[in-house]
Amino acid sequence: MVNADITSRPLPYEGQLQSRMRGDIELVVIHCTELPDLVEAREYGEQIHYPQSGTGNSGHFYIDRDGRVEQWVDPLQIAHHVANMNRNSIGIELVNQGRYPSWYDSRHQQPDEHYPQIQIAALAALLKQLTKTFPNLGQIAGHQDLDTRKIPSEDDAAILIQRKIDPGPHFPWQEVLAGTTLQRVNANG
Repeated sequence: MVNADITSRPLPYEGQLQSRMRGDIELVVIHCTELPDLVEAREYGEQIHYPQSGTGNSGHFYIDRDGRVEQWVDPLQIAHHVANMNRNSIGIELVNQGRYPSWYDSRHQQPDEHYPQIQIAALAALLKQLTKTFPNLGQIAGHQDLDTRKIPSEDDAAILIQRKIDPGPHFPWQEVLAGTTLQRVNANG
Protein backbone atom coordinates (compact mmCIF):
# COMPACT_ATOMS: atom_id res chain seq x y z
CA MET A 1 0.00 0.00 0.00
CA VAL A 2 1.70 3.16 -1.20
CA ASN A 3 -0.05 6.49 -1.63
CA ALA A 4 1.22 9.79 -3.05
CA ASP A 5 1.51 11.09 0.51
CA ILE A 6 3.53 8.07 1.68
CA THR A 7 7.14 7.35 0.79
CA SER A 8 7.89 3.64 0.62
CA ARG A 9 11.24 2.74 2.27
CA PRO A 10 11.05 -1.00 3.01
CA LEU A 11 13.34 -2.29 5.72
CA PRO A 12 15.97 -4.73 4.42
CA TYR A 13 14.27 -7.66 6.17
CA GLU A 14 10.67 -6.78 5.25
CA GLY A 15 10.35 -9.85 3.03
CA GLN A 16 11.26 -12.12 5.94
CA LEU A 17 8.35 -10.92 8.08
CA GLN A 18 5.27 -13.13 8.28
CA SER A 19 2.34 -12.30 6.00
CA ARG A 20 -1.27 -11.87 7.05
CA MET A 21 -4.66 -11.33 5.45
CA ARG A 22 -6.21 -7.88 5.06
CA GLY A 23 -9.09 -8.91 7.34
CA ASP A 24 -6.69 -9.78 10.19
CA ILE A 25 -5.93 -6.11 10.80
CA GLU A 26 -8.15 -4.72 13.57
CA LEU A 27 -5.98 -2.33 15.58
CA VAL A 28 -3.65 0.64 15.14
CA VAL A 29 -1.02 1.14 17.81
CA ILE A 30 0.44 4.64 18.21
CA HIS A 31 4.06 4.86 19.30
CA CYS A 32 6.70 7.53 19.63
CA THR A 33 10.21 6.66 18.53
CA GLU A 34 11.85 7.91 21.74
CA LEU A 35 14.81 8.83 19.55
CA PRO A 36 16.00 12.25 18.42
CA ASP A 37 15.20 11.92 14.71
CA LEU A 38 14.08 9.72 11.83
CA VAL A 39 17.67 8.82 10.91
CA GLU A 40 18.30 7.20 14.30
CA ALA A 41 14.89 5.54 14.20
CA ARG A 42 15.81 4.00 10.85
CA GLU A 43 19.16 2.80 12.19
CA TYR A 44 17.35 1.13 15.07
CA GLY A 45 14.70 -0.33 12.77
CA GLU A 46 17.34 -1.94 10.56
CA GLN A 47 19.00 -3.72 13.51
CA ILE A 48 18.40 -7.46 13.74
CA HIS A 49 16.87 -8.34 17.11
CA TYR A 50 15.64 -11.80 16.17
CA PRO A 51 18.59 -13.70 14.64
CA GLN A 52 16.53 -16.82 13.96
CA SER A 53 14.24 -14.93 11.55
CA GLY A 54 16.71 -12.20 10.62
CA THR A 55 14.23 -9.47 11.57
CA GLY A 56 14.05 -6.55 13.98
CA ASN A 57 11.68 -4.17 15.76
CA SER A 58 9.83 -1.49 13.82
CA GLY A 59 6.49 0.00 13.03
CA HIS A 60 4.78 -0.05 9.66
CA PHE A 61 4.62 3.74 9.25
CA TYR A 62 6.82 6.57 10.54
CA ILE A 63 5.67 10.18 10.67
CA ASP A 64 8.38 12.80 11.00
CA ARG A 65 7.94 16.10 12.80
CA ASP A 66 7.38 17.89 9.48
CA GLY A 67 4.49 15.57 8.56
CA ARG A 68 6.39 13.36 6.10
CA VAL A 69 5.09 9.78 6.19
CA GLU A 70 7.27 6.78 5.39
CA GLN A 71 6.18 3.16 5.10
CA TRP A 72 8.89 0.78 6.29
CA VAL A 73 6.83 -2.40 6.42
CA ASP A 74 3.87 -3.35 4.23
CA PRO A 75 0.77 -3.54 6.45
CA LEU A 76 0.17 -7.06 5.12
CA GLN A 77 3.40 -8.10 6.85
CA ILE A 78 3.56 -8.55 10.62
CA ALA A 79 5.96 -5.98 12.08
CA HIS A 80 7.38 -6.32 15.59
CA HIS A 81 6.18 -3.22 17.43
CA VAL A 82 4.09 -4.28 20.46
CA ALA A 83 4.39 -7.41 22.59
CA ASN A 84 1.74 -10.07 21.91
CA MET A 85 -0.38 -7.87 19.62
CA ASN A 86 1.55 -7.73 16.35
CA ARG A 87 -0.56 -10.26 14.41
CA ASN A 88 -3.65 -8.02 14.23
CA SER A 89 -2.15 -4.52 14.43
CA ILE A 90 -0.49 -1.77 12.43
CA GLY A 91 2.24 0.18 14.21
CA ILE A 92 2.55 3.92 13.60
CA GLU A 93 5.65 5.60 14.99
CA LEU A 94 5.74 9.37 15.53
CA VAL A 95 9.20 10.90 15.66
CA ASN A 96 9.46 12.29 19.18
CA GLN A 97 12.31 12.11 21.67
CA GLY A 98 10.12 10.83 24.51
CA ARG A 99 12.47 9.90 27.37
CA TYR A 100 15.58 9.85 25.16
CA PRO A 101 18.36 9.17 26.10
CA SER A 102 17.50 8.11 29.65
CA TRP A 103 14.55 5.81 28.90
CA TYR A 104 14.71 3.85 32.13
CA ASP A 105 16.04 6.42 34.60
CA SER A 106 13.38 7.08 37.26
CA ARG A 107 14.28 10.78 37.27
CA HIS A 108 13.51 11.13 33.55
CA GLN A 109 10.02 9.70 33.07
CA GLN A 110 8.16 12.86 31.99
CA PRO A 111 8.74 13.58 28.29
CA ASP A 112 8.57 17.26 27.43
CA GLU A 113 8.42 17.30 23.62
CA HIS A 114 5.04 18.17 22.16
CA TYR A 115 3.77 16.80 18.84
CA PRO A 116 3.72 19.41 16.05
CA GLN A 117 0.30 20.05 14.52
CA ILE A 118 1.55 19.09 11.05
CA GLN A 119 2.60 15.69 12.39
CA ILE A 120 -0.82 15.11 13.96
CA ALA A 121 -2.53 16.21 10.74
CA ALA A 122 -0.46 13.65 8.81
CA LEU A 123 -1.45 11.00 11.34
CA ALA A 124 -5.14 11.89 10.91
CA ALA A 125 -4.84 11.58 7.12
CA LEU A 126 -3.06 8.23 7.44
CA LEU A 127 -5.71 6.91 9.83
CA LYS A 128 -8.47 7.86 7.35
CA GLN A 129 -6.63 6.05 4.58
CA LEU A 130 -6.07 2.95 6.71
CA THR A 131 -9.73 2.70 7.80
CA LYS A 132 -10.76 2.78 4.14
CA THR A 133 -8.20 0.14 3.19
CA PHE A 134 -8.72 -2.36 6.01
CA PRO A 135 -12.38 -3.27 6.57
CA ASN A 136 -11.93 -4.75 10.06
CA LEU A 137 -9.83 -1.91 11.41
CA GLY A 138 -11.87 -0.44 14.25
CA GLN A 139 -9.58 0.13 17.22
CA ILE A 140 -6.71 2.38 18.22
CA ALA A 141 -4.43 2.28 21.24
CA GLY A 142 -1.24 3.79 22.53
CA HIS A 143 1.73 1.53 23.17
CA GLN A 144 1.38 2.51 26.84
CA ASP A 145 -2.19 1.16 26.85
CA LEU A 146 -1.11 -2.31 25.73
CA ASP A 147 2.29 -2.84 27.33
CA THR A 148 1.78 -1.97 30.97
CA ARG A 149 4.72 -3.95 32.34
CA LYS A 150 6.87 -2.34 35.00
CA ILE A 151 10.61 -2.78 35.25
CA PRO A 152 13.28 -1.71 37.75
CA SER A 153 14.71 1.70 36.92
CA GLU A 154 18.36 1.93 35.87
CA ASP A 155 19.26 4.37 38.63
CA ASP A 156 17.51 2.55 41.49
CA ALA A 157 16.34 -1.05 41.08
CA ALA A 158 13.91 -0.57 43.99
CA ILE A 159 11.91 1.90 41.89
CA LEU A 160 9.63 0.35 39.28
CA ILE A 161 8.84 2.35 36.16
CA GLN A 162 6.61 1.81 33.15
CA ARG A 163 8.51 -0.03 30.42
CA LYS A 164 6.54 1.79 27.71
CA ILE A 165 4.97 5.23 28.07
CA ASP A 166 4.49 6.16 24.43
CA PRO A 167 2.99 8.05 22.82
CA GLY A 168 3.10 9.84 26.15
CA PRO A 169 1.38 12.67 27.99
CA HIS A 170 1.61 15.22 25.18
CA PHE A 171 -0.16 13.09 22.59
CA PRO A 172 -3.47 14.81 21.70
CA TRP A 173 -5.82 11.87 22.11
CA GLN A 174 -9.02 13.97 22.08
CA GLU A 175 -8.09 15.63 18.80
CA VAL A 176 -7.05 12.37 17.14
CA LEU A 177 -10.13 10.46 18.29
CA ALA A 178 -12.43 13.28 17.17
CA GLY A 179 -11.15 12.86 13.62
CA THR A 180 -11.50 9.09 13.28
CA THR A 181 -14.05 6.31 13.57
CA LEU A 182 -11.52 4.19 15.47
CA GLN A 183 -12.35 3.43 19.10
CA ARG A 184 -9.63 3.64 21.74
CA VAL A 185 -8.88 0.47 23.67
CA ASN A 186 -6.51 -0.34 26.49
CA ALA A 187 -4.98 -3.42 28.07
CA ASN A 188 -8.37 -4.36 29.48
CA GLY A 189 -9.96 -4.27 26.14
